[in-house]
Amino acid sequence: QVQVAESGGGSVKAGGSLRLSCVASGSPFTIIKTTWYRQAPGRQREEVASIQENGGTSLLASVQGRFAISRDDAKNAVDLQMSSLKPEDAGVYYCRAFGVAHTTGRTFDVWGQGTRVTVMS
Repeated sequence: QVQVAESGGGSVKAGGSLRLSCVASGSPFTIIKTTWYRQAPGRQREEVASIQENGGTSLLASVQGRFAISRDDAKNAVDLQMSSLKPEDAGVYYCRAFGVAHTTGRTFDVWGQGTRVTVMS
């Protein structure tokens, strides 16, 4: 069984920075894709950034130039570096991992519990 857990959320003033981390753990696995989502109160969850096994990345248009996603395979971690934060970036940020479990050969698709980001204007 594979799990992911987010960390790094908190409160920051507009213009500030935060670094979120998503760490996967459990049975031997290969992560094919990790995606960060966010959900603000009263709004639908939206995809913010993703990184593929081959290193390919994707960023939401509104965060390009401010956010960056990276992967540390040694730590089974995917980080989301957020800079020049705006109040509209606030919300709960979730990590989602899609991959293959080595012991069963079956795919998995798991979500973390989320970490809250507050941006004060």
